[in-house]
Amino acid sequence: MLENTKKTKIAVYRGHSKAFDGWLLSTVIISGFVIAPLAVILFSFLSPSGEIWTHLMETVLTDLLINTVKMVSGVFAVTLVLGVSLAWLTAACNFPGRQFFSWVLLLPMAIPTYVFAFVGLGLFDFTGPVQTKLRLIYGPDLSWFPNFRSTGGVITIMSLALYPYVYLLARNAFITQGRQALEAAQMLGYSRVSGFFRVSLPLARPWIVGGSMLVIMEALADFGAVSIFNYTTFTTAIYKAWFGLFSLSAAAQLSSILVVFVLILFLVEQKMRSRMLFTQAGRQSKEVYRIELQGFIGWGSFFFCGIIFFIAFVLPIGQLLVWSLEVYREEFDGGYGSLFINSLLLGLMGAFIISFCALLLSYSARRRKDKVTRGLVRIATLGYALPGTVLAVGIFIPISFFDDSLIYLQKKILNMDAGPLLQGTVVVMMIAYLVRFMSPAFLSVNSAMERVRQSLDDASRVMGLKGPMLLLQLYLPVLKGGILTAATIVLVDIMKEMPITLMTRPFGWDTLSVKIFELTSEGEWERAAIPAITLVLTSLIPVIFLTSHSEKE
Repeated sequence: MLENTKKTKIAVYRGHSKAFDGWLLSTVIISGFVIAPLAVILFSFLSPSGEIWTHLMETVLTDLLINTVKMVSGVFAVTLVLGVSLAWLTAACNFPGRQFFSWVLLLPMAIPTYVFAFVGLGLFDFTGPVQTKLRLIYGPDLSWFPNFRSTGGVITIMSLALYPYVYLLARNAFITQGRQALEAAQMLGYSRVSGFFRVSLPLARPWIVGGSMLVIMEALADFGAVSIFNYTTFTTAIYKAWFGLFSLSAAAQLSSILVVFVLILFLVEQKMRSRMLFTQAGRQSKEVYRIELQGFIGWGSFFFCGIIFFIAFVLPIGQLLVWSLEVYREEFDGGYGSLFINSLLLGLMGAFIISFCALLLSYSARRRKDKVTRGLVRIATLGYALPGTVLAVGIFIPISFFDDSLIYLQKKILNMDAGPLLQGTVVVMMIAYLVRFMSPAFLSVNSAMERVRQSLDDASRVMGLKGPMLLLQLYLPVLKGGILTAATIVLVDIMKEMPITLMTRPFGWDTLSVKIFELTSEGEWERAAIPAITLVLTSLIPVIFLTSHSEKE
């Protein structure tokens, strides 16, 4: 009797995996939003226009490649050194202030790169307060002072904004190794310090590589910081080709090159992530065996962490507050209220839609274990690796084709003159946001989904719950924490997102990020402080939430 029941359950399970049902349809639709822009961009790469490629190769393509490689390589190197060294100090060592620095070093993650960029230029550029005071002290000749508006300046700014990605993953890797790694190294005859570098660091390599891959993809995708520095990369060239040269085909050609780079990096990151399962054998120890750093070394570690925290968080936040107070009376008016409302409305709409789609994806992946569903889920979460400028181009082209076809049919069949249906609407923005931010939302919801035991599904079906009712009455209450986290992260990401909003927004629909771009494009650093500080304070919400739920030490 039990054997027959078991066979029946297996048959039902397999039926769910193979049959084409509504859950698979929802997965196909969501992944289709990612496939469409990718296919459009890659198709333009496979069928290049001779005139466009000739023009690009003769004018900007070489400089784009060189600038992008230099910037990404520099950011990768600096974030690797900063992230790993800070993670090692706060996870494996004891020194004055370690507990404080272990969480505040994550706070720069809340500051967008373009806010870092205009604060840095406002402070250290030729007309900034630093060079102005130095000229009063040392005279007008400051040829020895480094040019901040340079490749080195871009690398410095982006590294300060992105090192928390490496720091967070590397620190988690060092902590989860616990006492075992260092004890094993000591049994092999290594000292505590050398054992950490010879054993613990290699064990953490997959996490470090994963964080570095995130940094590289974020650097490739950045538009705001490089545009403020007037540093030409693929993302700025795509924007100029579309809105400066009014050539959507040229923008697509440039996007196709960047998509190939991103896909290669994505495959490398997936390969590295697959190795993360075997780096810690046996039961993991929650007890952390830390190296005591005393005297000069201990206080040197304190000052090193303190300097990074000051430069990466205290200094930009303090400067934004000073500028905001200086221009508050003249600059702040009712217009900023509408900018905040527009940003918040876009964020709330996107958070609701994306969290709901993430729930559908996660439940479909749980219900259906076949390879097709797993592949579609992976495709649906691929968009986070794509730059916003690329997504804007890839989505706008099929939307434009759809609108043009609809206008033609209306004219031909109904003899009616009609305008575009989707172009210049919030719908296009929501589609782009869905593609871009599905990955972090899915990871949050799916991590909560995996904690739900399969026995609850079986018990609920016995009680008559199945299909959508099972999802609403069982999973929704259980997953509310993961869904709320996903919605919060997406809300803040959308409010911070610049290129997608800038390139796809309806006419007159400005946001805080768009206002920052407009003001910084004119060099108005002080006036950009008010929308910037609003964005930063909003972005602190998920970062503080993340640190408050980290391991209690």
